[in-house]
Amino acid sequence: MKVLIVGSGGREHAIAASVAKSSKVDKIYCAPGNAGIGQIAECVAIGAMEFDKLASFAKEKEIDLVIVGMDDPLVGGLVDVLEAEGIRTFGPKKNAAILEGSKAFSKDLMKKYNIPTAAYETFEAAEDALEYLHTHAKFPVVLKADGLALGKGVLICNTLEEAEEGVCSIMTERKFGSAGNKMVIEEFMTGREVSVLSFVDGKTIRIMSSAQDHKRALDGDKGLNTGGMGNFSPSPFYTKEVDDFCKKYIYQATVDAMAAEKRPFKGVIFFGLMLTSDGPRVLEYNARFGDPEAQVVLPRMKNDIIDVMNACIDGTLDQVDLQFEDNAAVCVVLASEGYPVKYDKGLPISGLENFEGKEGYYCFHAGTKLGSDGKTFLTNGGRVLGVTATGKTLKEARANAYEATEWVDFANKYMRHDIGKAIDEA
Repeated sequence: MKVLIVGSGGREHAIAASVAKSSKVDKIYCAPGNAGIGQIAECVAIGAMEFDKLASFAKEKEIDLVIVGMDDPLVGGLVDVLEAEGIRTFGPKKNAAILEGSKAFSKDLMKKYNIPTAAYETFEAAEDALEYLHTHAKFPVVLKADGLALGKGVLICNTLEEAEEGVCSIMTERKFGSAGNKMVIEEFMTGREVSVLSFVDGKTIRIMSSAQDHKRALDGDKGLNTGGMGNFSPSPFYTKEVDDFCKKYIYQATVDAMAAEKRPFKGVIFFGLMLTSDGPRVLEYNARFGDPEAQVVLPRMKNDIIDVMNACIDGTLDQVDLQFEDNAAVCVVLASEGYPVKYDKGLPISGLENFEGKEGYYCFHAGTKLGSDGKTFLTNGGRVLGVTATGKTLKEARANAYEATEWVDFANKYMRHDIGKAIDEA
């Protein structure tokens, strides 16, 4: 098979590494890819939103399967464009990717089908949102830009003043662009956050191993929200009791709701859960693998990823026995100092060769490129590398991951030192 992966980050590198393990695949392309992905795939200079170019390339190269990794092209309808050209594609169509593309849609869906989530109201005008905050809100509250905002369009506001500033930044100043055309104001929930990825074929759902993200930039969950500074899998807080509840009230209910709305979902649903004192609640849905969740979940998956993705496309997922290794994985993101605000790019990276041939250690590239000599790896983003290690236990995996962060270096290297610290409290 010839496979084309669409995207350029650590998630796409993790997907490419899984695809490369399949005996069914002999050629991988990635558009646009990055320097690390380029070691296992042929990178193509086509942007993820250049739908017509992607379709032409897929036809020209006789691609057997396209895997869309990123949210923007999914929400924009890339799967529809490719399928209209007869190109086999893994990922939800536009009318299903709205599950991530619109917070208001997903909240309304949960309300209609009694899927447990936080109480909320939706607003299309800043003045209406401000009036609600003055008259009805109980603080803290959560403000969410309706559309895609690179995982950063969520503001937790402890006071009325903070909330007023938040409404202004989302709806008036349009800090998150058109994502702020509409806004959701949600009750603030407390508890442990857990991420659960799943494969879906429109009617059947298969749950992957749980994971737990660290969104804030600084140790102790301080600083600004980022795309994710690290992750671990499985989460010790995702107990059998939690799993039973979610299977009964959340997972299949979401798949059935989308089918009932004539928006059958095929691909990956990411469930962002809050484990509250009243039971699990859905924080958010994503319509694709998480980043860096993919970097800790996919290395632990026993199945051939191509078999599972084909089953999702063909509606035969009920015949798949999805299995994961009885181990653990921890990913520590090596970022550029100053991320997510301002940071330097183009700095040489050393030590990547230390990962070669090391079983259970991975270095997924998120923001890298090759220098003009075609050999030197350079930083090219806020999140640069995702250093992932496995272990028999979470503590062992964590120790291995932090040891491996010392194997690689670049001038403005920055990381959190408490990824997976919650393991100690489990």
